[in-house]
Amino acid sequence: MNYNKEILENSEIKYVVEADSSAWQNAIREAYNKTKHKFNIEGFRKGKAPMSVITRMYGVGVFFDDALDIILQSLYTELLDKETDLVPVARPNVDIVAISDSELKVAFTVTVTPEFTLGEYKDLKLKKVSSKVTDEMVAEEIAKAQEKAGAWENVTDRACEKFDTVVIDYSGSVDGVKFEGGTAEKQNLELGSGMFIPGFEEQVEGMKIGEEKDITVKFPEEYGAENLAGKDAVFAIKLHEIKKKVLPEVNDEFAKDVSEFDTVEEYKKDIKSKLKKTAEEKANREMENALLDKIAENTEIKIPDAMIEEQIEEMIQEFEYRIAYQGMKPEDYYKYTNSSRDELRLRYNEQAQKQVKMRLVMDAIIKAENIKAEESEIEAKIADFAKGANKSVEEFKKTMHPEQARYIENDIITNKMIDFLMANNKFA
Repeated sequence: MNYNKEILENSEIKYVVEADSSAWQNAIREAYNKTKHKFNIEGFRKGKAPMSVITRMYGVGVFFDDALDIILQSLYTELLDKETDLVPVARPNVDIVAISDSELKVAFTVTVTPEFTLGEYKDLKLKKVSSKVTDEMVAEEIAKAQEKAGAWENVTDRACEKFDTVVIDYSGSVDGVKFEGGTAEKQNLELGSGMFIPGFEEQVEGMKIGEEKDITVKFPEEYGAENLAGKDAVFAIKLHEIKKKVLPEVNDEFAKDVSEFDTVEEYKKDIKSKLKKTAEEKANREMENALLDKIAENTEIKIPDAMIEEQIEEMIQEFEYRIAYQGMKPEDYYKYTNSSRDELRLRYNEQAQKQVKMRLVMDAIIKAENIKAEESEIEAKIADFAKGANKSVEEFKKTMHPEQARYIENDIITNKMIDFLMANNKFA
């Protein structure tokens, strides 16, 4: 294989590769062997016609497409083996320069990491994010525990009020005609929850057990069912039960019931400790993100389109995988949402640009500071994974995919880089 190299604009390099004549002819021969069964030529059993006969009848290029499928990847791999400093960041564009039964020249246009000057990333001053935990925040957590531990009691001596749960029958009609989905019996409804259309729950409030009445509501203009959107409806209501949630008193007995502690004070102290830890983690994440955003803002990079497109494609594939995991085919999702893959590409464009730029900036910092993952750090991380999988380190290593090993190393390096940045910048 012979090739020449041309440096282009926009972080692209063009390699014109000439395949060895023998390699190209072998690929054509392989393409013939793979496809000869498709040819039915008079005088020969199907699949038995010699290659020379087929090419005379259909032309010398009849096998070229299949032969290209066979040889292109090997040509590109060989090119990468020879150009040891070449690190593509996207799939190459391929153009055929010359092709015949004895000659093949192919142009690989390869996108590489753009050259740029890293902006200031040390001694920056940013705003510190508060991780303060207040008594009100503790009280909110206790209120949630109260709500969870509360018990429903039947109410018989008054009309229903907001936040009560009622059991009702209802039958809805528009212009005197009942509509699908508008009738139910012994339906539970928490008043004030907003589960029903506007005005419904408010008109149920004040009803007593056994009471029946008609209420009038208007369906929202944007209601899902077109035949009901914007229409006035009458609902015949009958109320059967009223229930009120009674919350437990916050005392030592409550603490014992909802936690591992014997006293309220111990329980509150534990809540505050957990809230503090969560708040600190959240604050650190926010400051890390703000710092990375600031460094990226300080750095000018002309990002190649191919890198953006590659990132968008990765994001779309991840999205389609998620919805497929939930049981929906991507094509059905696009149909039901009246959208398309192209619209999704446009929606992801800005986010993809940000992610690519951030990755380039982080890689540049890692390189500038010579941040590496030590063997002991990698081994410790593998040991953690092995423990989580309930395996020995040796057993876990045998099942490790190379991609998993790279993930562990990259994760260590990334965390060390962030620790470095947090230690070398100021938050006040």
